[in-house]
Amino acid sequence: METGFESARVTSLGFPTETRIYNKCSNTGTFGKQGIQVSQKSLKKWTETDIDAEFSNKYIFSETYAEGKTFYFFSKPFEFPFKVADLIYMTSSEKEYCFRNAPEDIKDEIEFLNQKNLVTENCQDDSVKVCFSGSCDIEVNYHSKYVTKDGSKMYFSDDALMYAAIFSDSENYECQVKRLMQRAANLALLYKDKADFISIRGCNSNLNLRGLENAAKSLSSSANLNFVSSVAEEINDENKFAGCRLW
Repeated sequence: METGFESARVTSLGFPTETRIYNKCSNTGTFGKQGIQVSQKSLKKWTETDIDAEFSNKYIFSETYAEGKTFYFFSKPFEFPFKVADLIYMTSSEKEYCFRNAPEDIKDEIEFLNQKNLVTENCQDDSVKVCFSGSCDIEVNYHSKYVTKDGSKMYFSDDALMYAAIFSDSENYECQVKRLMQRAANLALLYKDKADFISIRGCNSNLNLRGLENAAKSLSSSANLNFVSSVAEEINDENKFAGCRLW
């Protein structure tokens, strides 16, 4: 699922029996943990398998669990302002998401992905409606950058996090955003070390990377994402015109 030069990548996973994939997230420790647990139906009962894995460098966005025999995954890189991680979105083939009135670039991307349970037209009656205007199951305010779902508002900074909010429940989303900020803070320190190193050779960048580290570490919820994002955008603009770019 790691992206290279692609803006997004899609794959699927199939099981011979009805399966639930549980998504677990913890933000304790330096990078937090991504957990995955699998349960399968046997004799009309859900039984746990021995598949229970944890990762410190993966970020999977979904509801508490996805259920079915076939699961779709697609990923997008999250840059803040440098690449922080690839975000992975997990959905069941049994749940269709219908995107209504999406901006052209979002509509084009969904059609390019060609993922069978993501559609922009000819929606099924029981599909999950994702609206960019109007009232429906999941409402996206693309201008103010938040998603309303099940009575909760989840704020995003770019399209990668927008998709994350659409496919997640609020608990998973908020936990993963905090984990991403933990990683961004540590990467900011690495880039600061790089800046200090190249400054010895007379190449100064003068980027406020310590400010980004502090802002990312202090994020308490996605509602504070706008402030951290503004710091990241300012640094990115300065890096673009720096004599020695750090990324």
